[in-house]
Amino acid sequence: MPAKKSWLILSHGFNMDGRASSQTITDKIPYLLNEGIKPIVFSAITGIKDQRFPHRQLLAWGPAAFRFDFRHWIANHYGRGFIYKVLTRTVSILLAPFVGLEKLFLGYSSQWSWAMPAFIHGVQLIRAGKVDVVYSTGGAWSAHLAGLWLKKATGVNWIVEVHDPLVIRKSPADEGSDKPSNRDAQFRQSLEKSIIHHADFVWWFTEGALHYAKARNTNLNTPGNAQGFMVIPGAEPPGSLGAAKPHEYSEKLNLCHFGSLAKDRSLSTILNALVPLFQKYPEARERIRIHAYGAPLDDLTIEALKHLDMNDVLLAHGRLEKDPYTGKSGRERVVEKMQESDVLILLHGNDEWCAEYIPSKFYEYLWTGRPIWGITHRNPQLDHMLEERGAYLSLEGDKAEISMALERIWLDWQARSLIEPKWLPLGVDQAVQQILTEIQ
Repeated sequence: MPAKKSWLILSHGFNMDGRASSQTITDKIPYLLNEGIKPIVFSAITGIKDQRFPHRQLLAWGPAAFRFDFRHWIANHYGRGFIYKVLTRTVSILLAPFVGLEKLFLGYSSQWSWAMPAFIHGVQLIRAGKVDVVYSTGGAWSAHLAGLWLKKATGVNWIVEVHDPLVIRKSPADEGSDKPSNRDAQFRQSLEKSIIHHADFVWWFTEGALHYAKARNTNLNTPGNAQGFMVIPGAEPPGSLGAAKPHEYSEKLNLCHFGSLAKDRSLSTILNALVPLFQKYPEARERIRIHAYGAPLDDLTIEALKHLDMNDVLLAHGRLEKDPYTGKSGRERVVEKMQESDVLILLHGNDEWCAEYIPSKFYEYLWTGRPIWGITHRNPQLDHMLEERGAYLSLEGDKAEISMALERIWLDWQARSLIEPKWLPLGVDQAVQQILTEIQ
C-alpha cells in the first residue's frame, strides 16, 4: 500500500480518560502527526473532543449503545453527582424496554449500533476524496464493522488494529474454529473472517493472538487477503512523568493493583496467600497493605475480606477521576500512585484467552520503575518480558508459588532490597514506526 496521508480513524472510545482502548489509539496520535498523517477521527460521545484535527463524536443509533454513551457524556459534563444519578436513571428506565427488545432480537454487545453513523459519515468523506486510509481500532468491535462496510462500499484502503481477540477460546485444544452458541460471539467470529478477507493489513498485540488468528484463518498473509503481524502497543508516560522517581521505603509495605477486577482476576488470591504469611510472620499484619485502584472489588475479594477479617489490610480507593483542583487527569493521578507503591500487582487472569492477552496496564507499570509482581497464565511472551526486566513472577493457580513469592517480597522489603527492575519501558513510538513500516 503506497504512502497515504489522510486517515479516517474509527475508534468508539477516543479520549476517554483511563480507558485502555482509548489510550491505545490516542497515544499514537502525536507520532502519526509527526509523520505527516492527517487524521480525521470518528468516535462516540463518551470522550473529550480533540481540537487538533477534525473529530466527530457520533451518537449511536441503538438504545443500549445510547444508554452507555449517554452515561459517559453526562459524567464528562456534570460529574457523577446528583445530576448524573437523576438523568442516567431516568434514561435507563425509558430505554429499558427497547434495550430488552434489542437484546432479544439481535443479542449483540451494546456498542454495535455505533457502526451505522460511522459508516454513513465515512462514506460521504471517502466519496468526497478526503480519505486515503480507514484505520479501525477497538475496543468495541463496532469500529471494525464500520470499517468493513466502508471497504465493501468504496474499496478504500483499510487497516485494522485488534485490541482484544475477537474470538475467545475455551481450552488449550480449542482454536476457536467451532461455531459458538452466543450470538455476539458468532458475529465476532464472522467479523474476524471478514477482516482477514477484506482488510489490507491487520495486527494484534501479542504473539499468541497472532498465532491463533492464523490457525483459524489459513488465508491470512496470502495474496488477496490481509497481511497480519504483531505489534507491542507500549504506553506513554502522561505529562512530565518520563522517568522513574527514586523509591523511598516507608513504615508500610504497599502492594498496589490498578485496573479492573473480576472472578478470574481477583485480589482474593493475594488475601489467601497472606494467611500463612501472617501465621509465620505475625508482625507482617501491621506492615502490609494492599491497595486497589480503578475499579470496585470483585465478589471473590469481598467474600475473602469477610471470612479472613482483612478489611484493615486491603484498602479500596476506587476510580481516580480528574482532579478539579490540580487539573491533573485521572491517568496522571494513577501514575503518581503507581510511583508511590513498593510493588505493583499484575493479575493476568485464569482464562484460556490469557495466552493471547497482555494487560495494557503492564506497559504503564514499566514507566514507574517499580518492581512488578506478575501472577500470569499461559503466556510465555509476558513471562519473558517480566523476567527480562526483573520482576516477581508466579503462575496463576499455584498457591504454593504465590505464597513463596509473597514471602520473598516481604523479606526483601524488610531488608530494604526489593528488586530494582531494569529501566526498559516500551513507548508508543516503536509501535507507530512498526505499523508504518509494515503497511508501506
